[in-house]
Amino acid sequence: MAQRLVSVWQPFFLACESQGAAIDAATELEDLGYARIWFSGGFGENVAPRFRELLDGTARIGVASGIVSIWHSSPPEVAAFAQDAERAHPGRFLLGFGASHAVVVEGGGTDYRRPYSRMVEYLDGLDAAGLPAERRVLAALGPRMLGLSRDRSAGAHPYFVPAEHTAEARTAIGPDRLLAPEVAVVLDADATTARATARQYTSGYLALPNYTNNLRRFGWTDDDFADGGSDRLVDALIPWGTVEQVAAGLEKHYQAGADEVAIQVLNGGDATTFPADAFRALAAALI
Repeated sequence: MAQRLVSVWQPFFLACESQGAAIDAATELEDLGYARIWFSGGFGENVAPRFRELLDGTARIGVASGIVSIWHSSPPEVAAFAQDAERAHPGRFLLGFGASHAVVVEGGGTDYRRPYSRMVEYLDGLDAAGLPAERRVLAALGPRMLGLSRDRSAGAHPYFVPAEHTAEARTAIGPDRLLAPEVAVVLDADATTARATARQYTSGYLALPNYTNNLRRFGWTDDDFADGGSDRLVDALIPWGTVEQVAAGLEKHYQAGADEVAIQVLNGGDATTFPADAFRALAAALI
């Protein structure tokens, strides 16, 4: 494990309508020492312009898509965006992309079939467009996607995973690939309210088979998935408590093999407000 990076994963950066407010938040994160800002690529045909706006508005911090959907974007368009960003800001933009979820893809009128084969074709398209493997990562959960992330990209960006998955992913991709899991946290030391905030987040993801099937591989069952997640599952997925307790929960992922942890501060479902105080406190503890 060559790195130990502390990064940010926050929906605010896509949801915020004010470019200036997004850049102000990114600049503060840069000043605090965070390594990279991750946020969703959305479901448009092109990479959201906000990624480039943040690169242009900051000096050092990395920016990454977590993720661009392979069903909603084309390899030539995505590669062109990443190549342009690389020319303007060498080494700072990382393209994260993934197979998304059947309910999302089919809800938009596309047939969600053979996602692994679709990913292979997408990677072939990126190769043909000239985007090098070191500027891209896969949103990989299961063994086959982890294998692709090892063989055809810079590494893996798993989402909604416990530390046990991080350990498995490190074994699967080997010691030399980037492993950057997203980990959501709640800065609240009250068990009742912290878990309630966590369940506002977990409820939606536990309705998606890609995530529940992945969790089943680690022994979780339907009983754990009900009603937003059992206490045991919520506690395994979402570090909560004081800053020190949350830092200890994040440390489990580093100990399991993560090079980089992309921290998502849960904000009661409010994607338009940036939780600046929480990231300041976490920076003081982690960076």
